[in-house]
Amino acid sequence: MFNFTEIFNKFKFNFLNSFEVYFDLGTTESKIAIKDKGIILRESTSIAYNTRTSSYIFFGNEARSIIGKTPEYIKIIKPIINGVIFDFDSQVALNKKFIEQSAYIYLKNMILKSNIIGFSVVPSIATEIEQKALEESLLKSGIADVFLIEKALATATGCGIDIFFHKPYLVIDLGGGLIEIFIVGSGGIINQKTLKIAGEHMNKLIYNYIYFKYGVILGEATCEELKINLLTFDNKEKTIVVRGKSLENGLPKSIKVKTSDIKEALLPAFNQIIDSIKELIESSPPEIINELIENGLYITGGLSKIEKIDYFFEQELKIKTKTNEVFSYATINGLIKLAKDKEKLEKIILNKN
Repeated sequence: MFNFTEIFNKFKFNFLNSFEVYFDLGTTESKIAIKDKGIILRESTSIAYNTRTSSYIFFGNEARSIIGKTPEYIKIIKPIINGVIFDFDSQVALNKKFIEQSAYIYLKNMILKSNIIGFSVVPSIATEIEQKALEESLLKSGIADVFLIEKALATATGCGIDIFFHKPYLVIDLGGGLIEIFIVGSGGIINQKTLKIAGEHMNKLIYNYIYFKYGVILGEATCEELKINLLTFDNKEKTIVVRGKSLENGLPKSIKVKTSDIKEALLPAFNQIIDSIKELIESSPPEIINELIENGLYITGGLSKIEKIDYFFEQELKIKTKTNEVFSYATINGLIKLAKDKEKLEKIILNKN
């Protein structure tokens, strides 16, 4: 029988060598935090590989900034797709770099680096093989022991929800790789749905829209910029001038893109999200429906920063919604909070063996 206390007894370090590191390795962005220090790294989950020298040369934000601007022999790799590891070797290299430039800075005066405990979140849809891949990638990056926790539970905790309380809460995490809709309570996930029409997919929708409407090819970074700066769910109409490549002659062409364009491009995706939330509520046990409505909908993730997105969900679902700037960091903050209570943590660890 698994005894979490026995495992943690192995980690009775003195203050010189005890160290806990927390990981939220997302499709778009990776965050790392350490015990008593908080979040110490936020970087793009991107890495550049030189095929001539067979080496990784740029990491994180630097790698993302050169997408579409490199010679043929430099490949920009996104090692995590839809929340799970797609390229294992690249993820290990990225982990090592991130840990080196963040956590290891705080290890300068420590005698040992061999007893670092890592806590990481993993999407609920991840298979055992995908969970193992995440665990192995961290072990190969210098972490001595890794404990995996379902991302939904950490995210809900970061929103200020007591997941161990016998009360259901509805949360939607609008991430870069996945849209995760879930109901938590009593220390677990009561019901959930996952969609792959998240932030990075929306960039492709914007690309296609501009391609067909204006006859202009835009880069990925430009599509991301349009989504961030133009998308709003109030009545404001903003305009941004962007430059792309004309389909007619292949030369640079400037166009004016408006908020209404981005809304038209992305509204089908948001309507699909609304429909999925309704389906989730309909398929949930009738005993929890009333409490769900009373507690409202918590909106988290990178897309939760969209202006008036709470108003959009409230109007469509007729449920009060709650969002906050802090909710953008709900997952990593929730993981830090959960790791403080080892007795409760024992109940939700995935890789117990």
